[in-house]
Amino acid sequence: MMRTTILMIIAFVLLWNSGFVGAEFGLPYTSPFTFMLWRYIGVTLIIMVFAALRRRLRWVGWSAAAPAMLVGILAHGVWLICVLLSLDYGVPSGIVAMVVALQPMATGALSGLVVGEPTSLRRWIGLLVGLAGVTITLWARIDFSNTQSVLGYLIPFGSVLSMTAANLIQRRLELYRPAQRLSVDVNLFYQALATTVVMAIPAVFFEDLRVQWTPEFMGTLVWLVVAVSLGAYAFMWLLLIRMEANRVAALFYLGPPVTMLMAWAVFGHTLLMTDVAGLAVVFAGVILTMLPFQQKEKGKG
Repeated sequence: MMRTTILMIIAFVLLWNSGFVGAEFGLPYTSPFTFMLWRYIGVTLIIMVFAALRRRLRWVGWSAAAPAMLVGILAHGVWLICVLLSLDYGVPSGIVAMVVALQPMATGALSGLVVGEPTSLRRWIGLLVGLAGVTITLWARIDFSNTQSVLGYLIPFGSVLSMTAANLIQRRLELYRPAQRLSVDVNLFYQALATTVVMAIPAVFFEDLRVQWTPEFMGTLVWLVVAVSLGAYAFMWLLLIRMEANRVAALFYLGPPVTMLMAWAVFGHTLLMTDVAGLAVVFAGVILTMLPFQQKEKGKG
């Protein structure tokens, strides 16, 4: 049982964080919104077939579909397009992963304000410490005389804000509208469908759906659809069955070092000393954020 859980954790961490490297690998062949459109066409079709085979594909009404679509646009569309746009500006994938790793801390800190759940001072301090660690890294890398450099490194914060908003909206729905809860596959179908529609507008009108359909790009697209969008997501849900939610959330903090290692292997990206220092400070913030939960669990035992 424990060995299976460990293998699932390794699979989830590797698959999830390969998405950053896969996105950077595929961008030379297309533009960000077009990349997102084709990826989510694939995701939507696969989930649609799966839900139809299980006889769960149906119209659930706007009162249930609209919130799922909103969460999908934020959690998939805005989150990923900010990652892609940042990569398109030349920001290394490992640095993007470091910025977006702030999201679980931001969700934990803001949950008290939005859904009324208790938020400890330690969570707020942990978030601020994590933000300080990211600042150390970005400050050394940003060329402040270059507007594109500044913009590129700031865009991933849009991912943090959108995913945090999506998580808090989803949490409010679970607390205050449990009767409208959808099954995982139906919920994900509406999320992916909404993301596809939203991405289609800029992809068609601003990027003309330009794609170089090379074997490298098609292989990357298949990997992102099957292994990352579906495989990593499936492992996350399986882990939530076996582990506490806060422990699963902590796995996202492994993103920066794992992605940096992958980016080094694939692209030859190098680490600066300020990157290492920033990572250390971010992990100090993670420890501050997670410590209260560990103490509570020990007290129960």
